[in-house]
Amino acid sequence: MDQDQFIGAVAKRCGTSAEQATAVTRATLTTLAERIDGGEARDLADRLPEALRAYAFGPAEAAEPFGLDVFVQRVAERADVDADAARDGVTAVLDVLRDAIDPTAYAQAVSQLPNEYAEVADRSAPFVRRPA
Repeated sequence: MDQDQFIGAVAKRCGTSAEQATAVTRATLTTLAERIDGGEARDLADRLPEALRAYAFGPAEAAEPFGLDVFVQRVAERADVDADAARDGVTAVLDVLRDAIDPTAYAQAVSQLPNEYAEVADRSAPFVRRPA
């Protein structure tokens, strides 16, 4: 999957423009890289389309512990969207990510997230459309 396909899939799943999907994708990957450990973030980045890799590199080796509300708030601020759009976008990005990379790599990344993240990070594969 290349960047355009990834962004297109995010846009379709969260019902937004490609520009907003790009902003939310970048913000989600950046925030996810902060929330998981550095080695896992690098492994995840290596599996992404080249144009998205830089957003998935974490700033530190140790994961920064924060809850889902903080995750969504960071995405909202970085993408310049409201909290509802950020939450929908995070869900869409993680759903597309699950489809785009090796299931084991996806499982390793999301296994570092607390249970409350199950609201946005489905740990099953492949993608199953959730009821609205």
